[in-house]
Amino acid sequence: MTRAAARLGMAVQTVSTQVRELERSLGYALLKPKGRGLALTDAGTAALQQAEQIFQLGEQLPALVRDAVSAPTVRLAVGISEGLPKLAVRRLMQPVMRTPRLRLVCHEDEFEDLLGDLALHRLDVILADRPAPPHPNVKLYSHSLGSSPLAWYAAPSLHAAARKGFPQSLVKVPVLLPTTHGAVRVPINQWFERLGITPNLVGEFEDNALLKTFGAAGMGVFPAAELVHEELVTRYGVKRIGPCENVEQHFFAIAAHKKLLHPLVQKLLLAAR
Repeated sequence: MTRAAARLGMAVQTVSTQVRELERSLGYALLKPKGRGLALTDAGTAALQQAEQIFQLGEQLPALVRDAVSAPTVRLAVGISEGLPKLAVRRLMQPVMRTPRLRLVCHEDEFEDLLGDLALHRLDVILADRPAPPHPNVKLYSHSLGSSPLAWYAAPSLHAAARKGFPQSLVKVPVLLPTTHGAVRVPINQWFERLGITPNLVGEFEDNALLKTFGAAGMGVFPAAELVHEELVTRYGVKRIGPCENVEQHFFAIAAHKKLLHPLVQKLLLAAR
């Protein structure tokens, strides 16, 4: 209850009072004690499912009113996980980018914060490098959008040294990696362990675009999804060194459990299938 009040910017007593008034008006208890906190009763679970649809309809109301008096637009709010390659995001969004009068709103944030925004219906979908974890009270569904093999890339100044004796060369040349916040870091670490390599790690980045920017500037070699190979070579001027064998980056679209799923999210999932 305390965390809920903090998230809503309200006093705990105010939230508690409103919950009790709702329970009194419905005639059923919605919450029950569980350990040090609270859990939903069966009635509470049913109420939550209805409330999700009510909130979504309420959020759509301003847009419906605005569109009634202006040129209609199709708004799509997308959350983008920090560890996801931005070049890959454009590829993943391609099936909906030609939608007439599309107004795309992108929010980049940490994965856990995006899940909270999705649960509160502030987002229509999240694009991430991992599925949503299970949660007893919030139904989120993860849909695979595919995967891409990883390869190593370097600026021209490092390419020759990195190519010579690859992958053992990664012991000597400077290496840049995503932080442990990114789902792909674990399989990369396992790849190093299998080969008995201790990389010359000089930088770690949460933001994938920053990783590529510093890598392109010659700070170190770095891994990237081969899905965006052409864009990497053209935009950043880097060269491919070699494969990160048996390591892939996975892409997921995460949506809330709603009967009224956004039509563009449906189109995105259909294109992936």
